[in-house]
Order: sequence, then structure tokens, then C-alpha cells
Amino acid sequence: MSINLQKGDRIDLAKEDPNLKRVAVALGWDENNTNSGAEFDLDASAFMLNANGKIPSEKFFVFYKNLTSLDEAVKHTGDNLTGGKGDNKTDHVEFGKDDNETIHVEFGKLDSRIVEIPVVVTIYDAATRKQNFGMVNNAFIRLYNVDTKKEICRYDLSENFQRETAIEFGRLYKKDGAWKFRPVGQGYNDGLDGFVNMFYEGN
Repeated sequence: MSINLQKGDRIDLAKEDPNLKRVAVALGWDENNTNSGAEFDLDASAFMLNANGKIPSEKFFVFYKNLTSLDEAVKHTGDNLTGGKGDNKTDHVEFGKDDNETIHVEFGKLDSRIVEIPVVVTIYDAATRKQNFGMVNNAFIRLYNVDTKKEICRYDLSENFQRETAIEFGRLYKKDGAWKFRPVGQGYNDGLDGFVNMFYEGN
């Protein structure tokens, strides 16, 4: 049975699914009725961090322009430009019909330096389009076993982000040799550039 998480919860993925080798981090959202005069393009990204909280190189930043990490452990299934549901070609559409974008993580392939993977969603060209997450409803992040399609956990964001243009939905992290997950739901105003500045070595 899938676990409904609250902000501040922690979950040990191996304990919940001992056979887990590849986890899918699926994200979804709906646009509300606010008309900003432009289409929405929300983008999911993953930053693969070392013990210093930085990515070892730019190839450990997985997003719509770099769909696979250097170690091939983290793979983005593709940018959803339309905002439609179930558009990920690598997933069973009926299973993931409410998902907008999905990132797969294969734990056995992860570079040994990687200990945290924040998963964020940002609004493309938000300033020009005058858009923010207050114009988005029903945002969620859910994790499931890629091989069995069994959902492990889900977190529904309940906050109303009236000004934010970027949100860290959740974070995978390694502790005592085991991979865990915690929902975050933290909003930021600097879009994708803010995360890049935060997680790049030397910043």
C-alpha cells in the first residue's frame, strides 16, 4: 500500500520495497483558471549532489537539456511541453496518466560520490510570461518501482505558492548506506537559475 506523506516525514525506500532497484520519481500538476496570456511549461530537474551539497560536474545535473546523468543512473523521460497528462513515452500511460514528467533513478549505477538528489520543478521563462506557482493546482510527487509499477509513496503539495517560480518537491538522500526520501515542498523565487547557483561547485 502506498504511503501518503506529509511535509517533514521520512521514508526508507528499501524497507518499504525490498526489491527496489529502480525508482521513478513522477511529478504532476494542473494549471488553474488564471490566464497569464501565455502557455505554461513546467520543467522537472534533478541535481545529483556530493557530500558538500554540490554536483561533481554539469553532467550530474539532469534536466530537459541533459536527459541522462554521466553514470547513466538518473534518466529524465523527456520534457513535457504541452502540460498534458501521461505524456511520458517510457511509462505505461494508463498507469501514469496523472504524471506530467518523470525521472528514473537506478541505485546500483549511482556514482559513489552521490549522496543526495533534490528533485525540483521550475516554470520556464516565468518572469517574461508573468507566471508563478500560485497559478498551479494539485501538484504532487510520487515514487514507484519502475519494474513492478508499485507505488511506494506520494506527497501532495498543499501550500499556495503565490510568488514562487520554483519548488523543490522532494529529495532522495543516502543515510547509513540506505536510500531514503523526504518530501520538501519548499518554494523559491529565482527559477532554475537559483538552483543552479546553489548546487554548482564554487558557488
